[in-house]
Amino acid sequence: MKYEVTSLNTKKLFAQALKSIVIQKSFSKVTVSELIRECKVNRKTFYYHFTDVYDLLKWTLEQEAIDVVKKFDLIVDYEEVILFVIDYIEKNNKFLNNIYDSLGRDQLKRFFYTDFVGIIESLIKRAEKETNIILPHHFKSFLAAFYTEATAGIIVEWITHQEQQSKEELITYISVIFRSALPAAVKQFSENSKGNAGLPHPNSL
Repeated sequence: MKYEVTSLNTKKLFAQALKSIVIQKSFSKVTVSELIRECKVNRKTFYYHFTDVYDLLKWTLEQEAIDVVKKFDLIVDYEEVILFVIDYIEKNNKFLNNIYDSLGRDQLKRFFYTDFVGIIESLIKRAEKETNIILPHHFKSFLAAFYTEATAGIIVEWITHQEQQSKEELITYISVIFRSALPAAVKQFSENSKGNAGLPHPNSL
């Protein structure tokens, strides 16, 4: 247990060093040498915990955002989860913008995708309960991917265009879509399935 705590603290030390450096320069220019100098450890220590700087970035974003998100009741508190992620973006704006500039929109979106896929899956389950309809696995997977891609994309876009929309508006718009569109999609799919009861699923053809 003591070793696990020490290992976690070492990772957090590297994460903090990464954030300090990226605030000052492009992520693509960060080197392992800079990180180990900042943390006052040897190179072997870095590579024991991470494969490269990109791996450290992935862990940093997951540790700071995803692990906290997991503590929420996603079905009940999804608006608080979204607010948490947006607050995180505001507090780490320069860090995230420099990552955006280095990696591009799609790469950064991949990190936020993991944040939101659990939320969307939980909301789909809630929509199933509300409508008393159980969706087949293939449509649930499609629905989760569809809304997660959209949500992650909107969040990443907001990182560089915060002046165009307040966070309160953003949360309201996303919540309206979740509350109305998800149950409607569940009902519509069920009605379509009844009308096509004799047809096989496309993947079975």
